[in-house]
Amino acid sequence: MSLRQRPPPAVGGQPPYGSNRSRNPQQDVSEEAYNIIPIHNLLADHPSLRYPEVRAAAAALRAVGELRKPLFVQWTDEMDLLDWLGAFFGFQRDNVRNQREHLVLHLANSQMRLQPPPDNIDSLDPAVLRRFRRKLLKNYTAWCSYLGRKSNIWISENARRDSDHRRELLYVSLFLLIWGESANLRFVPECICYIFHHMAMELNRILEDYIDENTGRPAEPSISGENAFLNKVVKPIYDTISAEVENSKNGTAPHSAWRNYDDINEYFWSKRCFEKLKWPFDLGSNFFVTTSKGRGVGKTGFVEQRSFWNLFRSFDKLWIMLILFLQASIITAWDQDEFPWQALRREEVLIRILSVFITWSGLRFLQSILDAGMQYSLVSRETLSHGVRLVLKIMVAAGWIIVFSVFYSRIWKQKKLGRQARNSIVNFLEVVVVFLVPEILALAFFIIPWIRNLAENKNWRIFYFLTWWFQSRTFVGRGLREGLVDNIKYSLFWVAVLITKFAFSYFLQVKPMIIPTKNLLNLKNVNYEWHEFFNSSNRFAVGLLWLPVVCIYLLDLQIWYSIYSSFVGAGIGLLEHIGEIRNMQQLRLRFQFFASAIQFNLMPEEQLLNTRGTLKSKFRDAVNRLKLRYGLGTPFKKLESNQIEANKFSLIWNEIINVFREEDIISDRELELLELPPNTWNVSVIRWPCVLLSNELLLALGQARELIDAPDKWIWYKMSKNEYRSCAITEAYESVKHLLLEIVKRNTEEHSIVTVYFQTIDNSIQIEKFNKMFNLKALPQIHGKLKTLLEILVKPKKDVSKVVNTLQALYEVAVRDFYKGVGSIDQLREDGLAPRNPDSSEGGLLFENAVVLPDITDEAFYRQVRRLHTLLSSNDSMHNIPMNLEARRRIAFFSNSLFMNIPHAPQVEKMMTFSVLTPYYNEEVLYNKEQLRTENEDGVSTLYYLQTIYADEWKNFLERMRREGMANDNEIYAERIRDLRLWASFRGQTLSRTVRGMMYYYRALKMLAFLDSASEMDIREGSRDLASEVRRNGSMDRFSSERQPSTRSLSRTDSAVSMLFKGHEHGTALMKYTYVVACQIYGSQKAKKDPRAEEILCLMKENEALRVAYVDEVSSGREGKEYYSVLVKYDQELGREVEIYRVRLPGPLKLGEGKPENQNHALIFTRGDAVQTIDMNQDNYFEEALKMRNLLEEYKRTYGIRKPTLLGVREHIFTGSVSSLAWFMSAQETSFVTLGQRVLANPLKVRMHYGHPDVFDRFWFLTRGGISKASRVINISEDIFAGFNCTLRGGNVTHHEYIQVGKGRDVGLNQISMFEAKVASGNGEQVLSRDVYRLGHRLDFFRMLSFFYTTVGFFFNTHMVILTVYVFLWGRLYLALSGLEASALASDTNSNKALATILNQQFIIQLGVFTALPMIVENSLEHGFLGSIWDFITMMLQLSSVFYTFSMGTRAHYFGRTILHGGAKYRATGRGFVVEHKRFAENYRLYARSHFVKAIELGLILIVYACYSPIAKGTLVYIALTITSWFLVVSWIMAPFVFNPSGFDWLKNVYDFDDFMAWIWNRAGVFSKSEQSWERWWYEEQDHLRTTGFLGKVLEIALDLRFFFFQYGIVYQLGISNHSKSVAVYLLSWICVIVAVVVYLIIAYARDKYAAKAHVYYRLVQFLLIISGVLVIVALWEFTSFKFLDLFTSMLAFLPTGWGFILIAQVFRSFLEKTFIWKIVVSVARLYDIMFGVIVLVPVAILSWAPGFQSMQTRILFNDAFSRGLQIFQIVTGKKSKADL
Repeated sequence: MSLRQRPPPAVGGQPPYGSNRSRNPQQDVSEEAYNIIPIHNLLADHPSLRYPEVRAAAAALRAVGELRKPLFVQWTDEMDLLDWLGAFFGFQRDNVRNQREHLVLHLANSQMRLQPPPDNIDSLDPAVLRRFRRKLLKNYTAWCSYLGRKSNIWISENARRDSDHRRELLYVSLFLLIWGESANLRFVPECICYIFHHMAMELNRILEDYIDENTGRPAEPSISGENAFLNKVVKPIYDTISAEVENSKNGTAPHSAWRNYDDINEYFWSKRCFEKLKWPFDLGSNFFVTTSKGRGVGKTGFVEQRSFWNLFRSFDKLWIMLILFLQASIITAWDQDEFPWQALRREEVLIRILSVFITWSGLRFLQSILDAGMQYSLVSRETLSHGVRLVLKIMVAAGWIIVFSVFYSRIWKQKKLGRQARNSIVNFLEVVVVFLVPEILALAFFIIPWIRNLAENKNWRIFYFLTWWFQSRTFVGRGLREGLVDNIKYSLFWVAVLITKFAFSYFLQVKPMIIPTKNLLNLKNVNYEWHEFFNSSNRFAVGLLWLPVVCIYLLDLQIWYSIYSSFVGAGIGLLEHIGEIRNMQQLRLRFQFFASAIQFNLMPEEQLLNTRGTLKSKFRDAVNRLKLRYGLGTPFKKLESNQIEANKFSLIWNEIINVFREEDIISDRELELLELPPNTWNVSVIRWPCVLLSNELLLALGQARELIDAPDKWIWYKMSKNEYRSCAITEAYESVKHLLLEIVKRNTEEHSIVTVYFQTIDNSIQIEKFNKMFNLKALPQIHGKLKTLLEILVKPKKDVSKVVNTLQALYEVAVRDFYKGVGSIDQLREDGLAPRNPDSSEGGLLFENAVVLPDITDEAFYRQVRRLHTLLSSNDSMHNIPMNLEARRRIAFFSNSLFMNIPHAPQVEKMMTFSVLTPYYNEEVLYNKEQLRTENEDGVSTLYYLQTIYADEWKNFLERMRREGMANDNEIYAERIRDLRLWASFRGQTLSRTVRGMMYYYRALKMLAFLDSASEMDIREGSRDLASEVRRNGSMDRFSSERQPSTRSLSRTDSAVSMLFKGHEHGTALMKYTYVVACQIYGSQKAKKDPRAEEILCLMKENEALRVAYVDEVSSGREGKEYYSVLVKYDQELGREVEIYRVRLPGPLKLGEGKPENQNHALIFTRGDAVQTIDMNQDNYFEEALKMRNLLEEYKRTYGIRKPTLLGVREHIFTGSVSSLAWFMSAQETSFVTLGQRVLANPLKVRMHYGHPDVFDRFWFLTRGGISKASRVINISEDIFAGFNCTLRGGNVTHHEYIQVGKGRDVGLNQISMFEAKVASGNGEQVLSRDVYRLGHRLDFFRMLSFFYTTVGFFFNTHMVILTVYVFLWGRLYLALSGLEASALASDTNSNKALATILNQQFIIQLGVFTALPMIVENSLEHGFLGSIWDFITMMLQLSSVFYTFSMGTRAHYFGRTILHGGAKYRATGRGFVVEHKRFAENYRLYARSHFVKAIELGLILIVYACYSPIAKGTLVYIALTITSWFLVVSWIMAPFVFNPSGFDWLKNVYDFDDFMAWIWNRAGVFSKSEQSWERWWYEEQDHLRTTGFLGKVLEIALDLRFFFFQYGIVYQLGISNHSKSVAVYLLSWICVIVAVVVYLIIAYARDKYAAKAHVYYRLVQFLLIISGVLVIVALWEFTSFKFLDLFTSMLAFLPTGWGFILIAQVFRSFLEKTFIWKIVVSVARLYDIMFGVIVLVPVAILSWAPGFQSMQTRILFNDAFSRGLQIFQIVTGKKSKADL
C-alpha cells in the first residue's frame, strides 16, 4: 500500500471555539499529542498511516467543500467537518479531537473489513458510512417512531445522492460529539435523542440554507459560542439530576421521593417533553423543578416502593399458578383417593375445583390494588389516562370476583335442591371462557411469537389501543419474544420441571398432610396447658402445621430448577465438547492434531467471495471440524516438519510456553521439555516437545529386540504405528549423526570414517536391507554408549578425554558388534571404516586429536544436546510435566478449546476492533517492600505466605533471576526488589496483574498480524534466525538480555517472535485494540505524590497500548471548581506522560454509584466495535488472547432471531487454591459462571450481564444508556442492570466457553460474607426496580420463570428456606407448649403417620443439598466423574456444608432487611491475602445480628421444645426431627471460628474475650468508630430502622412480638403455677419483669451515686438486694409450689421478653431518645450483647481445651495446601526458619 502525499498542514490553526486548554500558538500541529493515530499530521512516520483506509476516512472528513463557514471563526484549510460542527454548536475542542480520531478509526477499520474490497481504496466507501449511520442512529429513529415524530435525518434510504455522503458524516459526527460531551447524561439515552433531534434540525436548516425569519440572515444554531453545548444543554439537565441526588439524602430517602437517572430518561418517552422543555431549553419548565413542594414533574414511568409485595407484583403469573395448583391439589386430595384422576371423576370434586377461578379473580384484584397503591404518585394532569386505568382495573377485578361468586353459589344452590347442576356449570364455564380470553390470546401469541414482535415494534395506534388495558406504554420491553425453535426448547425444559414439581408436591407434600389435618380438626376435649383465649384454636394449629409445608411448596421449584438445569447444562457441555481434554495425558493423544487445530481455528483462511455463511460452506466447515476432532483424513493426520503450518504452529506454541516461563509457572527445564525447538540440525521430521517423545525410544528398542528376524518394512510399519515413536527414532538418529559430525574435526580421517558409516546406514535403509546389514541385538549397547557421551556433554565442565574414550568405545561397538559386514581390518580400511595408515599417528589412538567441542556459549548447540540426551535417557512418560497445576490447567483448557466450535479467525487487519475498560479507584497497583516484609501478629509476612503457597513458582522465579544475572540470592531484596514486588503483585489481586493480563491482547495481536502477513520464506528464515539468535546471545532468555532490568521486569511485551516483525505489526495492533484504565483519582494521587500514581505511570511506560483516564479537579476563582475528563499516555519519544484529551465536565463525576460513573466518563476514550469490561480483580492469559478475534466474529452470527449484542465469556476463579474456604467459594462461583450461565443462554434465553468479563457491542450500548446503570442505591448491583437493559431493549446475550478470563474472589470468611451481603442487598434493591417489574411482565411465561429463579428468585427462596425453619420450629413450639401435641398423640391411633408427615417436612428442607448439584455435575464434566465425587467428599469432610449454610444465612438476612428497610450499600471487601486470625470482636460486629442472635433464638426454641414436647421424649425421634435445625444453629455459631485461622487456639481466644469486653465497655466518643466502641456499632446496626418507612416499622414490631410468646408459654409450665390455666398466671409473671427493671434501676442509681465516693454504701445496696432475693426465693419455696428448677426455667421465659422490648425500643428510638428510658435500653442492650458473646464463646472455649482440635481445624482450613506438600503450619504458627526471612 503506497503512502499518498498530502499538503503539509498549516501552523497554529487552533480553532477558537470550545477551548479547554492553553496551547502555545507557535506550536506546530505535528507536535500535538495524539492518542492512537496522528490524524492531524498524515505525513508522520507512523505505521498505522500506511493504510489507505485511514487516509480515506480523514480525507472524507476534510471534504468541507462549499459549506457555509461559521461566523466569528478563523477558518483554515486543515479544518474538517468536526471542526465545522464544533464551531457552529459550541463543542469543546478536545471533544472534537477525541471524536475525530474515534470516527476515523472506526470508518477505516470498517472499510478494511469490506468483502469484496472497494474498487477505490483511496476513498471512503458509502456503504461503510451508511451501515454505521444506521447502527449509530437506530435507537434515535426508533424513538422518533415511538413518539410519532418525523426523524430529522434528511437522507433518502432509496435514492442516493452525492451530497448524502457528507450529510451522513455530519449526522454521525454530530451524534458522537453530543455523546462525547454529555457526561452523566449518557445514562439517559433518550434525553440524548431529544438533544440530537433538535440539533439535527438546526444542522438541516444550515445545510439547506434556511433564512432566519427574525433576522433575515442565514439560520444559525440557537446554541453557539465557546463551550455553549456544555453550559446551555448539558449543565441544566446535569444540575437537575444533581439536585435530585441531593434530595435522596445520600440514598437514605425513599426512592419515591426523588427522581433517579431512569426517571429523568423516561420523561423523554412521552410527547410532553416537546411541549414542556422546548428548544432551547425553557429553564422555567417543571422538568427542572426538583423540590418536592414545587410543581415538579415527579417520578416518571415507575415508582420504586419498598415492600415484599413487589415480588408478587412483578411475577404475579408465577404466584397465581402456584396458589391455584395448591388449592386444586388440596381439594383433589381431600377425599384420599390413591390417584388424583380418580377424584376428578366425581362431579362434586370438579365443582369444588371451579372455585380456583374465584381465587384467581381475587389475586387479580390484589394485583390491581397493589398497582394502584404503589403507582398512584405517577398520576398527574399530564398522565390522567394512567390513573383511569388503575381505577378501572380495580373495579373490573372486583366485578369478576362478584360474577364468579354469584355463578358459583348458583351451582351449589341447585345441588342442595337436588337438581342437576349441569346448566349452572355450563354457565360458569362460559364466564370462565370470557375471563380467559386474554390468556388465550397470550397463548396464541406465544405459539406464533413473530406476530407479537411485529405488532409491538411497528408502533401502530390500534395496537396501543388494544394493549392499553394490560400494560403501560413504554419505549423498552417491546418485541421481546424469541423465535419458535428457542420457544420450544425452553418451553419443554419448564414443562418437564413443572410436571416433576407438581407431581412431587401432590404426592409427597399435600396428600400426606390431609389425614393429620382432619385428625386435628376433629380433635375434641383438648387439654390445653395454658389459658385459651379462642375455643376453636385447632384451626390455628392446623395452619401452623400447614405453614412450613406451604413455604416448602412455594420454594422447592428452585430445587427442581437446579436439578434439571444441572443435567441440561451437562448435556449442552458435552455437545460443545467441554472437558474432552482434561489433562496432559489426554493432550498427548491429540497433540498431533493440535497444530492442525491451531491452523484451522487461529489462522485465517482465504475464502472465495460470498461463500462464507452459505449452507454449503457451513456443511464443509462441520465436516472439517469432525475430521479435525478425530484425526480423520490426510490434512488433519500428519504434520510435516518443512510445512509452513508446522513453523507457524511452533512459533505460536513456543510463544505460549515462553509466556508460561515469564510468569514463572514453569522452570527452564520444563520450558525445554515443552517447547517445539527450531529445526537447526536438519531433522526431517517435526520435532515434537520432549514431553511427548519421552520413553518412546526405549520402547522402540524393546520392540526392536522382538522383531530381530523381521524384514525392514514390517519393523518400520510396527514402529510408525505410533507417530511420536517414529518421530523420536528419526530425530534421535539424525541428531546423533549431526552431533558426531559436529564434534569430530572436519578434514580428519575420523570425520571421514563417521561420514562413511552413516552413509552405509542411510544406504541400507534406502534399499530396505538395514536388518540384514546391522545387528539389532547390539542396539542397546549403542544406546548405552551414546547416553554416556551425552551425559559428558551436558555437564557444565566438559572433559574432552572422556569424550574421546567414549567415542572409541562407541566405534568399537558400532564396527565390531553392530555392523554385520565387518571382516578383517583391511576390509574395514577398504570400506573407509578404519584408519588408512595406523602407524602415521605416532602411537596416537583414534579420535584422540580429532574432537573439538563447540564453545560453552553456544547455547543453541547444547540445548539440542540436552534434548537428545532427554530423548535417549528418559524412561518415564513425563505425565507430571509441567509440575505446576495452573500451567497444566491452562494448557488443557487451551488445547480443548481449539477442538470446540469456534468461529474462523479473520486476518488481524480485517478483524473487528475492541477496547478493554477497567475501572480503578484506590486499590493496590503494586505491593511495596514494606507490605511484603511486614509481619502480622503471628509473625507471617505476605512475602513468606506467597513463597509458601506458591513454592514452585518462587523456585522458578529465583532460577530466572539467576539466569538474568543475579549472583547472590540476597540481591532479590536490593537490586532486584522491583522484580520481587512484581512477582508478588502478579499473585495478588492488583492492578499490575490486571494490566499484564489485558496487554496480552496487544502482544497476541502483534504476533498474529506478523503471521498473517509473513510469507513462507519469512517464517522459515525467521525460525532459523531465532535459533541463531539463541546462539549469539548465549542465553536462554534471548529476547530480554538487551533491556534494562527495570523495564524487562515489569512487562515482557517483547517476545521471541517480535524480533521477526517487519515494523507494521504494532501499528496494526494499536488500530485494533486499546486498553483504558479509568483511574478516577489519578490526578489527586499525582498531586499528593501517592506511590500508586508512580506505579500507574510505570504501567503506562511499559505498555504502549495502555491509556489512563481520570477526573481532574481544578480550582477556579473563589472556591469554584472545574472538573475534566482527562486521557493520558506515556510518550516513549519524549520520555514522559503526555495529556491527550481534556474534556470539561458539567460538575462532579459521582452523582450515583461511583463505579458506573467512573466507567462512563472513560467510555468516550475507548475505541472499536466492542468493549470488554474487566474488573480490578481479573487476569488474562496469552493463549486465550489469541482467540479474541474469533470471539468477536460471534457478532456476525445469529442466535435465534437476533444477532448478539453482549457476548458472555467464561471465567476461571484463580483464588481457589489458597484455602479450603477459597476453594468452596471458587467451586460455587465456577459452577455459576460455567454451567449456570450456559443454561441461561441456551436454552433458557435469559442470560444477563453478571459483571465481568463480558464483551459489549459498543455502539449498540453507547446509544442505549451505556454498560451499567448508576442511580444511587437502586443500582448498587450496577452490572446486572446492563443485562436487564440489554434484554428490555431487544438485545441478545450469548455465552461462549472456548475462551476464558481469570478472576479473583474473596478468600476470607469476613470478605466473603461482605461480598455476599453486597450481592444480597443488591438483589433486594432489584426487587423494587422497574427493570425487574418490566421483565416479569414483558417476557413470556416460561422466560419469566427462568428470569425469576436465576436472579431475585434465588435470593427470595434462600430467604424462604430460613423462614421455613423458623415457621417449622415456632409451630412445633406452639404445639408442644399448648398441650395440643400431647392431646393429638394420645387420641390418634395413627400417630406414626402424623410423625412421618412432620419428618417429611424435615426431609424436604434437606433437599436443599440439591443446590450443590450444579457444582458436582460441572466438576464431573470438566474433571471426570470419579474426580468430582472425590472432590465433593473432600469438601464435605472440610465442612463445606457448614460454610454454605452460613452463607445462606448471610444472603437471607441482607436480602430480607434490604427489601423491608433498605440500607443497601457498597461494602469494600478488600482483596488481600487472608491468613491472619480475626478477633472475636470483629466477628461479633459482622455476624451478631445476621447469625449469632438468630442461632441463639433457634437454639432456645429447640431446647424448650426438647423439655416440653411429648414427641421429644424419645431421643431418636427428637434427633430425627430437629437434626437439620441443630445443624443450622451450630453452623451459624461455629463457622466464624472454624474458618478463622487459629480459631480454636486457647490463648488467642482468651485475648479475644478480653478485647471483646474492652470493646463492649468502651464509651463512644464524638469521633469513635464502630471498631472502637460497642455503642457506636449498636447505633450503626439500627440505621436501617431510622430510614425505613411506616410499614417497615410496623412489620418490624410485629416480628419482634414473637419473643413475648416464650414468657406466655413457659410460665404455665413452671411449678409455681401449680397447673393453673388462669390468665392471672401470665399477668402475675409480668411482676418478675417489673422487679427486674426496678432492681436494675436501684443498682444503676447506687452505682452512679455511691460507687466512686462512698463505695461501702454501694456494696450495702448490693448486699440488701441479694438478701431480699434469697428471702423471696425461700418464701416462695415454703408457701407456694415453687421448685428450684423454676429459677432456670424462668430465665428461658423472661430473657426473650427483655430482648423483644429492646428491639421494639429501637424502632421507637426517635421518641425514646428524649427520655430517661433510652439510657436503660442502651445499658440493658449492652448486657444482652455480653450474654450473647459469652454464649457463642463457651462452645469455642470447650473445643479449644480439647487436645488436637486446633491442629484438626488448621488441617480442615488448609487441607488442599497440605496435600501439595506446603508448610501451612509454619504460616499459621509463624515458625519460620531464618533462611526464609
